[in-house]
Amino acid sequence: MRHDGRADDQLREVSFERDTFGQAAGKVLVRFGRTTVLCSASVSDDLPPWKKAAANPSGWVTAEYSMLPGSTDRRKPRDRKKVDGRTTEIQRLIGRSLRSVVDLQALGSWSITVDCDVLEADGGTRTASITGAFVALVEAVSTIEGADAAKVFTDSVAAISVGIVEGRPVLDLPYVEDSRAEVDFNVVMTGDGRYVEVQGTAEGAPFDRAGLDAQLALAEKGIGELAALQRTCLGDLWPK
Repeated sequence: MRHDGRADDQLREVSFERDTFGQAAGKVLVRFGRTTVLCSASVSDDLPPWKKAAANPSGWVTAEYSMLPGSTDRRKPRDRKKVDGRTTEIQRLIGRSLRSVVDLQALGSWSITVDCDVLEADGGTRTASITGAFVALVEAVSTIEGADAAKVFTDSVAAISVGIVEGRPVLDLPYVEDSRAEVDFNVVMTGDGRYVEVQGTAEGAPFDRAGLDAQLALAEKGIGELAALQRTCLGDLWPK
């Protein structure tokens, strides 16, 4: 058993709460255990200049990510002058993950930005952000007159962390495990089981193929469960 009583292949308690804070077209509060992220999707007709100049213009989906000052045990300074490298990496990952399941031509001339603001951080903030951002994005698309979600979305997308802790592959690491993991992975997958991105590293000794396969199997199981929760949350808005 792990420190919180979970089995090695068990997610933390996951929840999605729609229609929470703000006035964005799509918004959801996602929780992976104590990790809590507010995902807000805003729709605009102001495309990036390079999109407008394209020979065959299409819509655009991007993301921004931030950790609020009180989200960690020690105050996280605000990014006032320059976004730090970690923040840049994560928001690019979120954007790539969302675009992997969006047909930008079908989106038309709309630009959607999903803001992922971490209210509390306890490991897995980027994976919770991606998983919640998809829900917010679907909700935002549903508010666009004439948009057909069945054509805009090619699949769903979610993400989860896996790692090796005390020699055992485990799923969905909180900070207490992530901080001492021998191997740490973030896996992004579509609802039908295809990989979007795999980020992984050995924090100490190298790992073998068997260890990699065991972690990917855990990730596939976890993302299947997350996709089911996303679908339940969205209900009739789920892209058919």
